[in-house]
Order: sequence, then structure tokens, then C-alpha cells
Amino acid sequence: MSSPNPPRLKKQWTQIKGENAWTMFKVIAEFVDGFESLNRIGPCISIFGSARTTPDHPHYQKAVRIAQLLTEAGFGIITGGGPGIMEAANKGASLQGGASVGLNIDLPFEQSHNAYIDPDKNLNHRYFFVRKVMFVKYAQGFVVLPGGFGTMDELFEVLTLIQTKKISRVPVILVGSDYWAGLKAWIVEVLLEKANNISAADLDLIPILDEPEEIVEYINNFFADTHHQLSPNYTL
Repeated sequence: MSSPNPPRLKKQWTQIKGENAWTMFKVIAEFVDGFESLNRIGPCISIFGSARTTPDHPHYQKAVRIAQLLTEAGFGIITGGGPGIMEAANKGASLQGGASVGLNIDLPFEQSHNAYIDPDKNLNHRYFFVRKVMFVKYAQGFVVLPGGFGTMDELFEVLTLIQTKKISRVPVILVGSDYWAGLKAWIVEVLLEKANNISAADLDLIPILDEPEEIVEYINNFFADTHHQLSPNYTL
């Protein structure tokens, strides 16, 4: 009978353990850089959406307008720092002279950071999970435009953290009835009614809105309630 742990595998595992020790220093460095940069910016809204959306697309133009209105309302804008909806949101913040934050990450199919990020708020990440912490910790709300797997990942992580009370309740707004109505219908019909895997109250976490003005009004009304405070979502 062959050994369950041949020498070759033991050697490889030893190398991996050594790499893990150095990885912790890299992770800590990313957290420190992010905290030091974002602790100073004040209340922000994270805007998610597809990196593939072109500037001539209505979704891009809507993201610019939403970011402009949020900036006028006193919020900074946080995005993933790339092209598409991220660029549009940073552009809207930049046009209004507001805080424009980019949380970049190296990906093989996307270009480098967009041109509308404030130079002192342009952060580069190696690790997705560190980047997600920055998205969530420093955002007082989330505006989610049409996007793909990455957008869905960010959306459902935020919803899970709110549902499990790991972060404060904040607005999470899906932008575009034509895009999101089918997903919400599936959530109602399958997750809630058929499988009983969520509660009816969880549906209140994901309003669908279409117009930039009503999105900003929703967020302003949310924080007009004295029970909701503008502060980082949690401390580590």
C-alpha cells in the first residue's frame, strides 16, 4: 500500500506553509493602508456594477448622475476603481468635487484604474477579501447597478452581513427594474415561498428603484431616521 503522504507532497506542503506566513504580512499591510486612507474620508456610498458597460450606455450615464447627486448630498463615492460603472461613478463624484475612492484589484481581463479617482484615494489590492472589507466598512449605503458575477458576489455578501447583523443596517438599492425584477421574483418564489430559506422581512433589504433622484431621496430618508447613524459599519 502506498503512503498517504509521499515525500513529494510533504515537501510541497512545507513550502505552502512557509508562503502562508509571509502572506499574513501582505494582508496586514493592505488592511493598514486601507484603514489609514479611508478613515479620513467621511460618509460614503459604494456603487457596484459591470466593468463592461461603455460610456455611451444608459447604465453608465445613470451611474454618473447618481454619483453626482450623492456627492451633492454630502457623500463620497467608493467603487472598485476599474472601467464601466465604476468609472462612471467615480466620474460623477469627480465632476461635483466630491471624494472619489477607487479600490483597485489586478485582474487579467480588466485595464488599470480609471482616471476619475482622487490620487490620494486610489488603493491597490492583492486580495479580494481585504478589498471587500474596505467596500463594506466605510460605506453607509450600496447602490447596485446591472453587473455580472462580481456584482452579484458583492451584493449578496452585503445582504448576508446585514441579515446576520454582522454590519449595521444600511440602504442597499438595486437600480433598474428591467434588470433586477427577475432576480427578485426568483428570491420571492423560490428562496422565500418554496424553500423557506429567508424570511419575508429580508425582502425589505433590496428595494428596486429606477430614477437617480428617488435613489438619493431613499438614502436621505433612511438616515433622517435617528436610529440610523452615519459611521463606519464595524470595527475590527
